[in-house]
This record gives sequence, C-alpha cells and structure tokens, in this order.
Amino acid sequence: MLRFLRIRNLAVIEAVEVEFEPGFNVLTGETGAGKSILVEAVGLLLGARASQDLVRTGEAQAIIEAIFEPSEGGEVVVRREITTQGRSRSFINGTLATAAALRDLAARLVELHGQHEHQALLDPLTHLPLLDHFADLTDLGSRVGHSWATVRTFRDELERSRMDTREKAARLDLIAFQLGEIERVSPRPAEDDELATLRQVLVSADRIQRLCQESYAALYESEQAVLAGLGGVWKRVGELASIDTQFSPYIEARDAIKSQLEDLAFFLRNYADAIDAAPARLQQVEDRLAAVERLKRKYGPTLQDVIERGERLAHERSLLTGSAGQGRDLERELDDATARFLSAARELSKRRRRAAGDFARRLEGLLAELAMDRTRFELRFNEGELAADLWGERGVDEAEFFVSPNPGEDLRPLARIVSGGELSRVMLALKTLAAGDAPGRTLIFDEVDAGIGGRVADVVGARLRALADRFQVLCITHLPQLAAHATTQFRVEKTVRGRRTVTTVERLDHDGREEEIARMMGGAAITAPVRAGARELLRAGAKGKITAKAKPDIRRDN
Repeated sequence: MLRFLRIRNLAVIEAVEVEFEPGFNVLTGETGAGKSILVEAVGLLLGARASQDLVRTGEAQAIIEAIFEPSEGGEVVVRREITTQGRSRSFINGTLATAAALRDLAARLVELHGQHEHQALLDPLTHLPLLDHFADLTDLGSRVGHSWATVRTFRDELERSRMDTREKAARLDLIAFQLGEIERVSPRPAEDDELATLRQVLVSADRIQRLCQESYAALYESEQAVLAGLGGVWKRVGELASIDTQFSPYIEARDAIKSQLEDLAFFLRNYADAIDAAPARLQQVEDRLAAVERLKRKYGPTLQDVIERGERLAHERSLLTGSAGQGRDLERELDDATARFLSAARELSKRRRRAAGDFARRLEGLLAELAMDRTRFELRFNEGELAADLWGERGVDEAEFFVSPNPGEDLRPLARIVSGGELSRVMLALKTLAAGDAPGRTLIFDEVDAGIGGRVADVVGARLRALADRFQVLCITHLPQLAAHATTQFRVEKTVRGRRTVTTVERLDHDGREEEIARMMGGAAITAPVRAGARELLRAGAKGKITAKAKPDIRRDN
C-alpha cells in the first residue's frame, strides 16, 4: 500500500505531500491541474524512464519520495532524484538502487494503469499476457520467453560463425574498435553515479570541511560543547525521574544517545579529514566522468548497457575467431535450445487453451456488473501450432479477444466492436481479473472513466469500491458519480503565485467533498439544487448505490 508521497520541483508541482489511506482514494480537479503528474511521479519511483524536462523550471533537481507498506508488514522507503543534466539516482531504504530494482519492487507493490492504456487492448499482442496473468502462467510464460531468447542467440551466433572471410574481417575490425573504446575506460557498474556524487563533494569541499569542523566543535571541542553539557542535563532529568517515572525511559536511553552523538562527532571529524580537496583530484574525477559519459552516449543509454555491450562484443569476437568445430557445437546447442523451447511452449499452449473458457466466463460476469450484462466474450487461438518462422517470445500461440456487446450480433475482434466507454469497462474488468488474490497491493487508475458517464459511471465506481476491499485503489476521475463512491477524496488545484504556477493537493472532509462534487456536477455555478444533488450522491455512494434522483447525466453514455 502507498502510504505517503512527497514531490518536490516536478513539472508544475513545487512541493506536495499526500498521505493516502487504505480503500478507495480518488483525486479530482480541473483538467490540467496536475492530477496525472502525481501518477507519473509514482511511475518514476517504480522505474519509469526520467527526463530532465520533468524538473521544474529554475530548479536544480526534482525529488520524489514515497513510503510503501507491504502486506507482509514493515515499510519500504523509495526516493528518486532527477537533475537538469538528465541524471537520475534512486534509493530503496536509503541504499542506492538501479532502475531494475525499482521495477522489481513495482511488480510486488503497485499496478499502474495510465491514461489511454485501455487503447492498448486494441492490439492483439496484449491479449495473451492478460490470460497468462489470470491463469497464473506468468512464470511458465517467462520460461518460454527466456528459452526463445536463447534460441535466437544461438541462431545469431551460428549465422555470424558462417560469415565469409571478407565479412568476418570487416566485422572483427569494427568489434576491435568498439571494444577497444570500452576496454580503455573499463567502467564499473554504477560508477557514473559514484563519480557524480564524488564530484559534488569535491566541488563543495571547502564548505563541507567548514560545516564538519563547526559541527564537531559544537558537539565535542568548544567550551559550550553539547556532549560536555549533557552531564548537567542528565543530572536534572535524573532528579525529575525520581519524582515522576515518566522521565525514566529517557534516563534508560542516556547511554545510547551519548554513543550516537559521539559517533556523529567522530564521523564528522574523519569525513572532513578524508576529503582530498586538491584541484588535481577534482580534475581527475571530472575527466573520468567525462570518459564514462562519452561511452554512455555512444553505447548506452545507461552505463549497464555499455558494460553489457562490451561483454557481447567480446563474446562475438571469440565466436568469429573460433574454429570450425565451434560451428558444429553451435548447431548442437541450437537444436537442444529449440527442443527446450518447444517443450515449454507446447505446455504453455495447452494450459492457455484449458484456461481460456474460465477466463471468458469470469470476464462476462464482471462485464455484467458494469452494465454490459448481455456481452459475450471469447479468446480465439490459431488453429494448431504456428509455423516455425512465426514462433516468438510468447511461444507457438497467437490469440485475440472477440466480443459481442449486443444480443444477436456475431462475435467480432475487440478493436472493431466496442465504443470508448465499453472499452474502458472491458479494461477495468480485465484488470480486476488480472489483479489476482494478493491483498495489500496498490492499483492506480488514471482516468479509467474515459468515454463513460451517468449510470455507467455509478457502476464503475461501485466496482472500484468493491475492488478496494482487497486492494488500495487510487483513481483520477472527472465524474461525480464515480467520485461519490470513494472512501477518501483529494482535490488537486492549480493556482498562480508570484507569476509561477503552483499545484496543491488537499484532502477533503465531508463538507469539502460535497462542495467538490457539486463543482464537478454544476461547474462554476453551484446552486442549492446542485449542492443537494451532491449531498445525495455522497449518501448513496456510501451505501454503494446511486438513486435516480441524484443521477445527472454529465455525459451521454456510449
């Protein structure tokens, strides 16, 4: 569960702190107020690619921090910093982390469904992964994908080993040049982040040393040193403890506090002494950082990409300079890899086809709850096994969703049938199915209400609230019928202060929710009848239903 989110200098957000609650949280506000930036901030925390354009104009860096509470207990603190130079650093519980580590964390804690994501359903390539998730076939699907990657690797290696003499010589020359550039620098993993941090320290060496020395003196050496003065403090607290036992815990913690302050004092002294402030050292670091950055621009974009590129080039050089016997070995390895791929892919195909009927029935049931009660759904596979030239990371299957939302109509491909509002509901039903049974995760929906309104917004809101019984749900919406179902509501507002745009986030109490929902219903002119309608929406939403009296059609249903 996402408990706390803090954002500094991200796009139009100067400073925002939000404490989310379990259950169904909604964020409302005018278009362009910055609601989707909050979702984008969470995405950045969980490994999304960062851009220097995200940093607020005039600021040196953007900072995003969050506290997650996993279902197994405890807290996970995630922090990401993005600079105007395009550099990004991430931390998990105070330890430097890679983007891959953030993505692994995201898979456990959060599912983020961004704006217009439902449009991805129009691509049949997205359909099999949803079935795999529903049927708990993700691990087997990953094994098939890895097996296919191995097959492709051996195919490519075999192809390169069969180059003629001229092609091989030209390729070896290119490899020698590129590998030579990488090996001359010999970068280490995460060295660019380390160098950037060290450069910042060296640039600020005088200031750091002054601050360390002043702090050390204040703690340990000066006439009014904190550590020396603590003796008198503890004596007085001891007398207080003899009068009132409420002071006793502080006496018991005395030694620990003294030890921590002493550790801090000695760390300050040693840290200042260890800084090499010589101009030559700073130049050395800057030269090294420049060399690493050149490699990233040429072979990156990340330093890990550069290192992996070097490893691939070295392996390819080994292949091209190998013996003829190596080609025969590759052929045997390719045959073995192909057999392993087919074994896993055929097992995956069998399980997929077995699960498809249950998947369709469950989806039809959820669509019925979302006011598409006569919808028929089917997942259609290719007949038989795909030809070898069509195999891929998804195995030996192709599949596509077919749907008929209206009685009497034939099943047709999803992309050719549904309206925008129907597509939004199909997406919500699919995400509900794919969410599985791991409670405590956070599901984030950015404008899941696209293309719907009126009665349908009510049933979508009820479905999201029901989903919030198992998960924490965060949803951005413009529809009052949907917002009325929330257990917690936040208003996102954009204002101008001193010629600068500022976005704020306010948690609403009951009266605030009534006013905000009235605004969503009636716009700027909030009359008494509109406010009464908002009050009725909130009462009915708390009960999980909307009355006919309080159902203004803000938009026509699709």
